[in-house]
This record gives sequence, structure tokens and C-alpha cells, in this order.
Amino acid sequence: MRLSIILPAKNEAAGLRQTLPRLRAACPDAELVVVNDGSTDETAAVGEEYGAHVISAPYSMGNGAAIKRGARAATGDVLVFMDADGQHDPQHISALVALLATGHYMAVGARNGSGQASLGRGLANRFYNQLATMMTGHPVLDLTSGFRAVRADKFREFLHLLPNGFSYPTTITMAFFRSAYPVAYLPMHVDQRVGSASHIRPLKDGIRFLLIIFKIATLYSPLKLFLPTAAVFFATGLGYYAWTFATQGRFTNMSTLLFSASVIVFLIGLISEQITSLTYRRDT
Repeated sequence: MRLSIILPAKNEAAGLRQTLPRLRAACPDAELVVVNDGSTDETAAVGEEYGAHVISAPYSMGNGAAIKRGARAATGDVLVFMDADGQHDPQHISALVALLATGHYMAVGARNGSGQASLGRGLANRFYNQLATMMTGHPVLDLTSGFRAVRADKFREFLHLLPNGFSYPTTITMAFFRSAYPVAYLPMHVDQRVGSASHIRPLKDGIRFLLIIFKIATLYSPLKLFLPTAAVFFATGLGYYAWTFATQGRFTNMSTLLFSASVIVFLIGLISEQITSLTYRRDT
């Protein structure tokens, strides 16, 4: 199987100078694809210097957009996605690809604690992993890792689902689980990034946190999230009604609101479940 290694890069000239020679040494026969996401430094020039196929955008379109453009341009049977900032060790690529030979369709490098950008980011990622594990019924060790090997034909099935932003790993992982495509995880150490600061801004993490939670639910089985939520509203309304009836002998507006909320949340979950099923439907 031919290997294509795709590196989304925005102002990562320093990181590429370190990463590309290591990639050439570890995978001399692999196709290297550098997706220059509107960089203002020498990212494109460095990629060309080391013989990579460079795809340049006139302006920044986002990490997910770079992933999609790289996946479309790559010619390999197996796609390896990794960061251009030196965090990922190219020596791990062979181990990830080996997992594909055992029947898995995607293999993900699972970061240890030292690989998290910050304590808050690490706690958020741990929550994502636990929620995804609960939703899918399979252990998810690192939902948001950007270091992964995947069968090209399977990955391209979901290009239309991938966002242009930073949550493409969440989307592709949940899509694979939903489609019953086996996913494996390989624990590994991740180095500190080289070059410019991370393009993910801390002030946006709260919004990203909520969006990823909803994405986890809606990409797999919305009812698994909406049904327990509806049950909580219903149980709260029932308990409140029992208390007000025992103390005041009446049915209150708050009980009505909680019962109504439980029905609405359940119906939203039911409709979302049908939409999710249609999203993965493929006409034969």
C-alpha cells in the first residue's frame, strides 16, 4: 500500500524544517503533502525545499479545510495525518500503519498527559474521551488527536461531513464508529511544538467545548444524549409535582414546564436520530 503523509501547515516553517527531514528518513518512499493554509512565512518554500507536494491557499481556510484539500490531492492507499509543528514522532507512523493491517480502518496516536497543551485542555479532552466512549460503547483514548493513519477510500467517504475548523478529528472518529469501521488507538508520547504559538485561542475553548459535545452526540446517536436529558426533566417535574401536591395540594406551572421540556427534548432527539441516519445513508 502506498503511503501519503499530509501535514496541514499555517506559518510552520520552523516546524517543517525539523519534521520533513525526519519524515524522509522514517518513510523514504512516502508521498509528502504539505497544505499551506495561507501562511505569511516561508512554509511553502520549506515544503518545496524538502521535495514535498505543496498545496497553497491564498488565505487561511482552517485546519479541517487543509485536511480535506490534502486528502483529495493525495494518491496513497493509506493517509497519515500529522501536525507540522514537530509534536509527532515520524517513527510512530510504521506502528500506526501496522494496525491497519490487522483489520482496523483507522489508527490514532493517543497522547499521554504531557502531550496536552494545558491543564484545562487536558481535562476537556478527558471529558470528550469519556463521553465518546459512553456514546459508542468502545474505548476512545484520544478523540481529538491529529496524528492518525487511515484507509484513504474510507476516509474520503466522509469528506462532506468534515468541518473547516479544528474539530475534524472528532467528526471523522464518530463517523467511523457510526459506520462500524474499526478504530484502534496507540498510546504515545508527544513532544512540545516548534515554532509559532498554537493557532487555537484559549478564549474560544469554551465555545469549542460545547460544540464538540454536541458534535459527538449528533454524529453517533443523538437519542443517547437527548433521552437521558428528557428523563431528567421528567423526573424533576414528577418530583416537584409530588412535593407541591403534598404541601399545597395543586399542580404548578413549574411542573407543567418541566414535563413539557422533557417531551420537547425527547422529540428533538428523535428527529435528530432520523437526520443522523439519513446523513450516513448511501444509495446503492
